[in-house]
Amino acid sequence: MRKKSKGFYCRYIKRFFDIVLALIIAIPAFLIIAICYLVIKLETRGPAFFVQKRPGMNGKIFALYKLRTMIVETQRDGKPLSDMERMTKIGRIIRACSFDELPQVWNIIKGDMSFIGPRPLLVQYLPLYTEEQMRRHEVRPGISGWAQVNGRNELSWEQKFQRDVWYVDHVGCVLDVKIFWLTVWNVLHRSGINAGVSETMEAFCGCCANTGSTRRQKDTIS
Repeated sequence: MRKKSKGFYCRYIKRFFDIVLALIIAIPAFLIIAICYLVIKLETRGPAFFVQKRPGMNGKIFALYKLRTMIVETQRDGKPLSDMERMTKIGRIIRACSFDELPQVWNIIKGDMSFIGPRPLLVQYLPLYTEEQMRRHEVRPGISGWAQVNGRNELSWEQKFQRDVWYVDHVGCVLDVKIFWLTVWNVLHRSGINAGVSETMEAFCGCCANTGSTRRQKDTIS
């Protein structure tokens, strides 16, 4: 796809369908969010929403909204807790159903995000990307993307970025519709929710210049 036609699709056609779909699901999404809000507040102390700065299109920083699925505490008896140890019983259900992503419908209406696109990652990752990896920010980030329907948290960071850049090069209506239905399928089958038994996904620490391999450490994002 030529850059001009890709830009026209992303700016006008894709954006139009994002707004229409967001408005259609706004009411049912609000009802689900309201129920989740109540059960989260009943189960744990602290806020029911998780708000974090993330880089969007062209690296522009925005506030991303999610339902909180973990306890507020990150340590117990002086020892750090893993993501799965912090995950609440209700949080496991909410995450398995992907209800934690529903508040991002507001991000879509605002224009921060799209339904389909590379997932917005942490701001501190920006200086760690290679020039090729930075290309994932040429389009709006999405609630689901090509990496999410092809392995999600089971992929290595290199594989995720390869799929993100591939999406940027091939973005189009047919591909977006395909990713949408694959996302529905994955949610129904709870595919690729967690990377392992103790973590949701390890943090990106940059790629080694000599080997191209990714160093890893624990990520404790709620």
